[in-house]
Amino acid sequence: MDLELTDEQRAFAQAARDYAEGELAPHAARWDAEGIFPREAFARAGEMGFCAIYASEDIGGLGLPRLDATLVFEEMAAVDPSTTAFLTIHNMATWMVGNWGQPGLREAWGPLLASGQKLASYCLTEPGAGSDAASLSTRAQRQGDEYIVNGAKAFISGAGDTDLLVVMARTGGEGAGGISAFAIPADSPGIAYGRKEEKMGWNSQSTRPITFENVRVPAANMLGQEGEGFKIAMKGLDGGRINIGTCSVGAAQGALDAARRYMDERRQFNRRLAEFQALQFKLADMATHLVAARQMVRLAACKLDAGAPDAATYCAMAKRFATDMGFQICLDAQQIHGGYGYLRDYPLERLVRDTRVHQILEGTNEIMRVIIARQLLEKGADIR
Repeated sequence: MDLELTDEQRAFAQAARDYAEGELAPHAARWDAEGIFPREAFARAGEMGFCAIYASEDIGGLGLPRLDATLVFEEMAAVDPSTTAFLTIHNMATWMVGNWGQPGLREAWGPLLASGQKLASYCLTEPGAGSDAASLSTRAQRQGDEYIVNGAKAFISGAGDTDLLVVMARTGGEGAGGISAFAIPADSPGIAYGRKEEKMGWNSQSTRPITFENVRVPAANMLGQEGEGFKIAMKGLDGGRINIGTCSVGAAQGALDAARRYMDERRQFNRRLAEFQALQFKLADMATHLVAARQMVRLAACKLDAGAPDAATYCAMAKRFATDMGFQICLDAQQIHGGYGYLRDYPLERLVRDTRVHQILEGTNEIMRVIIARQLLEKGADIR
């Protein structure tokens, strides 16, 4: 892995920074306070290719490596982790349609998703199946050229505001091998959305439960083959863990920048805060942890791009470390701001709220430890 970015990658990151400063930064606090799902901002992201960064080019995606995607998401998350996190989910769903969709589905939905004209949600979690995703009970029963879907999903980002649902449902027996994946139009008869959840953070993206009652889905809307859904879901989660780790790195960078500015401007006891060694040491530790988290995320992305057999382990390690460190850096930056860090006039309280959930979703950090330990103890993984 080359630790230095190319000129093209730096230019790509700069384009993302410009987008974030122009389209996200002026509105992020209002979207959070009012619970606004900013479709117009997503449409403008689509115009720049940010809705299909690593999706295949034949559906209108950029077809870029996961490493390049981390550069974009980090710049955006530095000002708005919530909106950026939904964009990562849409990217994942679009990639799934491009990779595993049948030709008719790809032609009908691919360009619309890649351009941001249509948005997608990812539906894996259920009320009774969170960390144990393979135990999901939503069922899809084959009837002729259709599947009839019944069941429920929970904690679905964008639900009620998106146009396509990538749904994992059971078509066979118990366990992972009985699960298949489907792309289901969000307005299909029989789909009902529950109330919008009131959350601690991530307020610019709606979160709702979904119920499916005798929803008819064409067999041609299956992603991959019957029984491949769990494999597709796990491949999506490997990338999703990199994405959410990147959102934590971006938020931490935004928090560090805010703390550094505040330390230079704020005076107490006739001295700038930047002159107090205790705060200097705190800032130094924050910067060190941030760089370590960033490099771990980028290493995992490179592993995934290369198709390395240990990529899933590195994705789990990167997600665990980056989300823990990112949240702590945001807390430390809030502490440096003192009472002002608790006010909504400053971005720190929003960064803290938005990054807390990163330690829970895409597999809790406790599950990340299970994955890492299993690879080390049962499969003898070599992490050198």
